[in-house]
Amino acid sequence: MATRVKSWGLALVLLCISLSYLVHAADDNGGLGASFIFGDSLVDAGNNNYLPTLSRANIPPNGIDFKASGGNPTGRYTNGRTIGDIVGEELGVPNYAVPYLAPNSTGKAILYGVNYASGGGGIMNATGRIFVNRLGLDIQIDFFNNTRKQLDKLLGASKAKDYISKRSIFSITIGANDFLNNYLLPVLSIGARVSESPDGFVDDLINQLRNQLTRLYQLDARKFVIGNVGPIGCIPYQKTINQLNENECVDLANKLAMQYNGRLEELLTEMNGKLPGATFVHANVYELVMELITNYEKYGFTTASQACCGNGGQYAGIIPCGPTSSLCKDRDKHVFWDPYHPSEAANVIIARQLVYGSTKYISPVNLKQLRTL
Repeated sequence: MATRVKSWGLALVLLCISLSYLVHAADDNGGLGASFIFGDSLVDAGNNNYLPTLSRANIPPNGIDFKASGGNPTGRYTNGRTIGDIVGEELGVPNYAVPYLAPNSTGKAILYGVNYASGGGGIMNATGRIFVNRLGLDIQIDFFNNTRKQLDKLLGASKAKDYISKRSIFSITIGANDFLNNYLLPVLSIGARVSESPDGFVDDLINQLRNQLTRLYQLDARKFVIGNVGPIGCIPYQKTINQLNENECVDLANKLAMQYNGRLEELLTEMNGKLPGATFVHANVYELVMELITNYEKYGFTTASQACCGNGGQYAGIIPCGPTSSLCKDRDKHVFWDPYHPSEAANVIIARQLVYGSTKYISPVNLKQLRTL
């Protein structure tokens, strides 16, 4: 009997030590809590590695410049760090947000953040079905709900709520696939385009996103940054298949992006006025990337049209990056890594503007200011 009492006593002591360790880990994580990242392949850090999907980046030479992996592919759709990775570094987060589907996304690891983003994912659940599997934003929020419960267990309900609402940033980078791999996709979307006008489709996107952001708010998220859709008509894939000159972009794709972006800005103004205690920051990714494309030489690039890694057509913009792709030697001189995604060099410029920039690109506050609110 005495042995059993001693065993229970030892277990209780170990439990207390474990809880104390986790609470101190939360306290030691600087002024920032966690970085919760939602979105598509622009910020996917490896979730699609764990899905039976046609959209994957865990093959070389993806990740060739990602120092944390020794240049091995991790599932990031670029040669190095994503915008989400760099933003976290600039804000002082000591670890990259762990992919939700990765085996190590448990325990103390989630205190630094979790990445739910998925290549091919979109605001609408039907987006990206050409890839067979992907995580849409609704599913990503379902997964955060699971993380929310884990944090309650790790920190206790009261401390977890403070950690999420006061010390954590929620970033959402999504919407491009809703056009590229849904509304504008040949054959699969022609029915939707016949039955629904661009205005109607954008209305659906905004209404769906409003519900999704409200749901995150109900799960205690308070500090948000939402990126608009970039100039998707200017990516190497679009330039290649439409046989455009270097300084040309696909007009329809960019017009749809700008139409959505205008409505998104209105939505975020609405949410800021409607949801007490929340701050919704608007990241003008469209203008940021367009600045890089238009004035690429000013930023040290030699091309804003040619994919560094890819195959097919004038701009290597048809076949995604893989082991048999042509690969440029001057990776830091290309705005685009592959037919769809920016290079790490471009991501660094974009991320630093989001963290430190003026209201031209990030408003009403930048991410350094959002951190201290």
